[in-house]
Amino acid sequence: MAGAGISTPSGIPDFRSPGSGLYSNLEQYNIPYPEAIFELMYFFVNPKPFFTLAKELYPGNYRPNYAHYFLRLLHNKGLLLRLYTQNIDGLERVAGIPPDKLVEAHGTFATATCTVCRRKFPGEDFRGDVMADKVPHCPVCTGVIKPDIVFFGEELPQRFFLHVTDFPMADLLFIIGTSLEVEPFASLAGAVRSSVPRVLINRDLVGPFAWQQRYNDVAQLGDVVSGVEKLVELLDWNEEMQTLIQKEKEKLDAKDK
Repeated sequence: MAGAGISTPSGIPDFRSPGSGLYSNLEQYNIPYPEAIFELMYFFVNPKPFFTLAKELYPGNYRPNYAHYFLRLLHNKGLLLRLYTQNIDGLERVAGIPPDKLVEAHGTFATATCTVCRRKFPGEDFRGDVMADKVPHCPVCTGVIKPDIVFFGEELPQRFFLHVTDFPMADLLFIIGTSLEVEPFASLAGAVRSSVPRVLINRDLVGPFAWQQRYNDVAQLGDVVSGVEKLVELLDWNEEMQTLIQKEKEKLDAKDK
């Protein structure tokens, strides 16, 4: 399970943090409160603030970091049953984790849906509009196109319900960089069997680690990337990690040219 804490080292700004460029960009819209960006009623009245955020987070602006590549290495080694992420930045995909191994619990910019006729489109189709500060419209019915990000009160993606079979099968659960505050995502932390170790790599103790620890819980507190580095060292995967990161960096460099 992964949250925003694995993306901040990539430079992804938190839209709630005063002082971040994104927060100031949003201020010009006089949003009643930051979370309004993700409310459908507000979106239908004024979609501009959401697309300001979308422009910032659209795939291609940021790169995965050490923590993402650790998860990719788990996949390469055949050890990743599934990665449940709360993040909407798509960096797990950029790190090369295949979509079938991912549950993007709060949605993705990789696909988009017309709010009127409900036609589905690849997110890439509207990249040009979003980058040009235009609200994208459906080529068929001219309705506003909304990337498939889950707004407040919307249903979670169907894939989220894979947890019903995934979590009882797991033999180890990593929880990395999340406050475990947003439901129903947070309660997944309690969905593994009680004999299964849970490893928290996070700034603080959160969720059941704070109020209902199990005998086999492990917590590595502090900086998330440093925590992951410690783990990689203990596993003796340093060399493989460096090779993977170098190879992926070269791929992304070539793409950017």
